[in-house]
Amino acid sequence: MPSATADPTAVNSRGRVIVASLIGTSIEFYDFYVYATAAVLVFPALFFPNDSPAAAQLSSFVTFGLAFLARPVGSVLFGHFGDRVGRKTTLVASLLVMGIATFLIGVLPTFDAIGIAAPALLAVLRFTQGIGLGGEWSGAALLATENAPRARRAIYGTFPQLGAPIGFILANSLFLVLSLTVDDAAFAAWGWRVPFLLSAVLVIVGLYVRLRLVETPAFRRTLETGTRVRVPLGSVLRSSWPQLIRGTFIMVATYVLFYFMTTFTLTFGTAAHTVEAGAAAAQAAGKPFNPATFQIGLGYLRNDFLVMLIVGVVFFGVFTPIAGVLADRFGRRPMLLVTTALIALFGLSFQPWFGSSAGAPVATTAFLAVGLALMGLTFGPMGALLPELFPTNVRYTGSAIAYNVASILGASIAPIVAVLLWDRDGSILKVGLYLTGAAVVTFVALLLTRETRDVDLVEAAVAEAAAAP
Repeated sequence: MPSATADPTAVNSRGRVIVASLIGTSIEFYDFYVYATAAVLVFPALFFPNDSPAAAQLSSFVTFGLAFLARPVGSVLFGHFGDRVGRKTTLVASLLVMGIATFLIGVLPTFDAIGIAAPALLAVLRFTQGIGLGGEWSGAALLATENAPRARRAIYGTFPQLGAPIGFILANSLFLVLSLTVDDAAFAAWGWRVPFLLSAVLVIVGLYVRLRLVETPAFRRTLETGTRVRVPLGSVLRSSWPQLIRGTFIMVATYVLFYFMTTFTLTFGTAAHTVEAGAAAAQAAGKPFNPATFQIGLGYLRNDFLVMLIVGVVFFGVFTPIAGVLADRFGRRPMLLVTTALIALFGLSFQPWFGSSAGAPVATTAFLAVGLALMGLTFGPMGALLPELFPTNVRYTGSAIAYNVASILGASIAPIVAVLLWDRDGSILKVGLYLTGAAVVTFVALLLTRETRDVDLVEAAVAEAAAAP
């Protein structure tokens, strides 16, 4: 592999930057929905058949959550090499780790074939996925922003962010096709493997593009000036811990909103609208029904709600680049302060709007569209803002840790908290208030953060070298 300094004048084309930064996050979110759906529909029976239905479902969710625990490990591991070896090499490695683990899940034997080794291997592969994902986003964001013109850095930073709506649409569209063409028995036998195996196509495309990259100008300047640090994690914790804390809390409302708008809304939207309907559905599925713990939802069929959700995610995709344009025009901080205030207000609308929209698909779709448009507006600028908070020689490590620790605080517990706050009578008022509270935390973190729009990343690397002891 050629060194980063082999041709100091080489640059990456805009198209190559777009595809290379977009492909990894597309796989990340595609994988999230593929695994989440399989964890609900088939993994309990295929990998935990000796447990009770409730215990099997819980065990399946535990493997799902392992990726969130692994992501900070991946952020430290890949962040180290991203700041020491380079963005390009590390991005190739993270994609390989993530892609191989995802593909192997698609060919993994079930409990009936290899016994207890099946769930053990599933857990190992899920943890490995999380390690790869922990290093993926930050590298993709740095690839985009460190190759961008200063005046357009936020719009470039939305390239990796667009992977979220693209991955969501790909995964859920595929499951819609499978649900319409394959019966339940076939899906349990082999259909669930198809989405995991197809991810290999995205990985191959991503590897092809990333192997043709040259190193970013900012990192090349770090190499030229000899300002790489031996242990980036130690340097971040010693010198950049305020940015690390602020960056983490800046992302919290984004994560809570995303997982509320996708995971929780799907759960609430497809839960039976009456206790009688819930009992009938449980009886038809051969599952126990406990009216004391049953929670009333909107009662939509899963496929119908997925269509509404996909429509909403289109707004997510549209507003993500719009957010980049606004952040370049007005600044990251003011743009995100306004968006976060709107998210806080949106949280107050959960019960009167979404919680009362049973039998009103237009109102339900409108709620999803508004919430996911806000998601685009808050998520879009993060690809520029988080990297801009950190010095060049620890930028990969710092932005990766902030992004992935925020995923634990915001994403991993959000669906659980939502279910706990969801009242048995169908009220989701407290769920919305939780989102509002998360938005307040993020708003305060933004108030304590300086504006970064006018920072020149290459000049900053030179200044950091001059200031180094």
